[in-house]
Amino acid sequence: MTPEPELPEETKRLRATALGYEAGVGRAPKVLATGSGEIARRIIEIAEQNGVPVRSEPALAEALSRLEMAQEIPEDLFQAVAEILVWAYGLERKSSIS
Repeated sequence: MTPEPELPEETKRLRATALGYEAGVGRAPKVLATGSGEIARRIIEIAEQNGVPVRSEPALAEALSRLEMAQEIPEDLFQAVAEILVWAYGLERKSSIS
């Protein structure tokens, strides 16, 4: 059995959470994927491959990483998540105008 390769320090500290929302189902976005280290790197890679905007917000990523899969975001994170959604929709709008 060969040892697993050592991850770069930046990957070890990385955290990522993917959120999703289906209109009319629930009242808030839900956790679709979450992880740290190599799993976080893969979440980001898959998002980028699919044209999903990615933004670095370490404190929010830390808070979201404590949630369970399929859990709706709690009310105390609504404001922070709303700000990210406004940013993402702004990017989408800019690209559709161009």
